[in-house]
Amino acid sequence: MTIKPLADRVLVKPAPAEEKTIGGIIIPDTAKEKPLQGEVIATGNGTKDEEMVVKTGDTVLYGKYSGQEVEFEGVKYLIMRQSDILAVLA
Repeated sequence: MTIKPLADRVLVKPAPAEEKTIGGIIIPDTAKEKPLQGEVIATGNGTKDEEMVVKTGDTVLYGKYSGQEVEFEGVKYLIMRQSDILAVLA
């Protein structure tokens, strides 16, 4: 079974949060900043008004509160509209 986004939606796997320590104290996962970049895993077909610009494998930047978090087979992903993506990293 796989996830196939519909219309202008994109499935993104967020980059892992960086491990931070302050003076030997490890910051717990709940206090870490949410990553703002990730890899596109799958894309929808677009709509008649919006052509899909991003493609599978692209590394993208997105807004802090973009997308809906989903977990599939133990891996966390984000599903968001293509318009929530701010840039493609080259």
